Amino acid sequence: MSDYIQNRPDWDIEKSNPELIELLNNELKKVMDPEIGLSILELGLIRNVAVENGTVKILMIMTTPFCPYGPALLETTRQIVETGLKLPTSITLGYEPWDPSMMDENARLDWGFF
Repeated sequence: MSDYIQNRPDWDIEKSNPELIELLNNELKKVMDPEIGLSILELGLIRNVAVENGTVKILMIMTTPFCPYGPALLETTRQIVETGLKLPTSITLGYEPWDPSMMDENARLDWGFF
C-alpha cells in the first residue's frame, strides 16, 4: 500500500492539525475490511476527519448498506484512532453510497477496476 492514499476527499484535519496526518494514516491503515482484505483507507471509507474541541470526529461509510461487519469496523476504527492519537474519538456513519472509484488508485488497479 502506498504511503499516501490517492483519490480520497480532503479532510478538515489537514488544515487544522496537519501534524496528526501521518500518525492518523498509520493508525487507519491497521483497520482491515475482513471480507475484502483491504484497509478502510484503501477502500476510501473515511470521508472526513476533524478535530473539534479536542475530540477527533470521523465520518465513515460502508461498502454496502447492510455490511455485517459495519458495527465492528466502526468501533475498531474509533478505538484505534483514539489510542493512536491519544484523543477522544467519535464516529458518525455516513450514508453516501460507496463505489469503487473511492478506492485508492493502486488498490483499484489491483482489483481490476480502471
